Amino acid sequence: MSKNYAALARSVVTALGGVDNITAVTHCMTRLRFVIKDDSQVDSATLKTLSGVLGVVRSDNQCQVIIGNTVSQAYREVVSLLPANMQPAEPQTKPRLTLKRIGAGILDALIGTMSPLIPAIIGGSMLKLLAMILEMTGVLEKGSSTLTILTVIGDGAFFFLPLMVAASAAIKFKTNMSLAIAIAGVLVHPSFIDLMAKAAQGEHVEFALIPVTAVKYTYTVIPALVMTWCLSYIERWVDSITPAVTKNFLKPMLIVLIAAPLAIVIIGPIGIWIGSAISALVYTIHGYLGWLSVAIMGALWPLLVMTGMHRVFTPTIIQTIAETGKEGMVMPSEIGANLSLGGSSLAVAWKTKNPELRQTALAAAASAIMAGISEPALYGVAIRLKRPLIASLISGFICGAVAGMAGLASHSMAAPGLFTSVQFFDPANPMTIVWVFGVMALAVVLSFVLTLILGFEDIPVEDAAAQARKNQAAQPGNINGASI
Repeated sequence: MSKNYAALARSVVTALGGVDNITAVTHCMTRLRFVIKDDSQVDSATLKTLSGVLGVVRSDNQCQVIIGNTVSQAYREVVSLLPANMQPAEPQTKPRLTLKRIGAGILDALIGTMSPLIPAIIGGSMLKLLAMILEMTGVLEKGSSTLTILTVIGDGAFFFLPLMVAASAAIKFKTNMSLAIAIAGVLVHPSFIDLMAKAAQGEHVEFALIPVTAVKYTYTVIPALVMTWCLSYIERWVDSITPAVTKNFLKPMLIVLIAAPLAIVIIGPIGIWIGSAISALVYTIHGYLGWLSVAIMGALWPLLVMTGMHRVFTPTIIQTIAETGKEGMVMPSEIGANLSLGGSSLAVAWKTKNPELRQTALAAAASAIMAGISEPALYGVAIRLKRPLIASLISGFICGAVAGMAGLASHSMAAPGLFTSVQFFDPANPMTIVWVFGVMALAVVLSFVLTLILGFEDIPVEDAAAQARKNQAAQPGNINGASI
């Protein structure tokens, strides 16, 4: 059944307080992400009852509306309702700075920057995986130009990741994108890479008598992200001190002259240390707990997705795969987590007497099992009915333990599902593909059985029909008095 995305967009915007209460909107793979002016004007209760909305996540002035795999269609309709020159309103008073607000701000910056880059990263990693398979099967000879070009195409998104991060972060921090890209480009310039290689071998490298730390910036996220955040402040300060008559040439020159050396000498190394510290913490825990850490992550993953905190691991996964060629903690845990949600949804579709819920559950199960996109199953079925979520968490823990014991590791960061199962195949150990399919089968069957055992409170057909009529009657024909 096709959805009326224009009507859905109007309803969502109205529930958020109208176009005047929205300062920015973007989307990731399943969510519309709104920045709101006045949080008190958001009607979360109405948002959650809208047909086509799977769930709502709130955090300060952020509101995430979960739509599912067709989020891009809803996004286009939402954008058509908003003014093209929409600018965020300055808050009347600055909110009090607390540790919670600082943490929320860091998480928002990381998610807001990385979410638009996920398609390019997944596309590149899957192409690198394809090149590896073609070489392993003998379709392409090692060293052939076709194989080299295919590998370079797949590696482009990773090698130039600092530039992509700078561009995305420039939008997030509302600073000049071309300047952000130009400064990030310094970090991956061939001459600078050669200079850093010499510094790593012990050669003394300095800039204006200041020693430069030997750092490799390709495949990194945090340095470019921190650099662009600092650039947003540098740009405003330089703009305030340069005379109007000289802004065209003096302002950009001063910005680059200040920001680029600052990135090379201070911000870049600090960013690398932060990223390395996060990775070290995650994989130190993995080193101590072994398979148990994968099991725990498998149980926690749906809860992390609920809060949006799963994106915190994106830089760590990227850097680990770039440095070692594989990642063996977070990605293997997702196998059981994603497919367990799919199995629970299948059980709901099997047992429910509600045709609409059955249709939702079947579509969610297919998305989670085949493509590894679990949010439709999480919000459309598991959270809605509660007990299927418990079954998924139990199954995710057990399947994570099995994946950890088998030593599974991913060579890509595509969401684990049947279509992307090849990313766990290790050419040196052909049994890995057997283990992957075994864990996937176990996740679907175990969560299916557990859901049937635990049961769930079915949604009566009468209630569903009444809710559908209520939603249809609530569909607005205007926004803030303006005819649509």
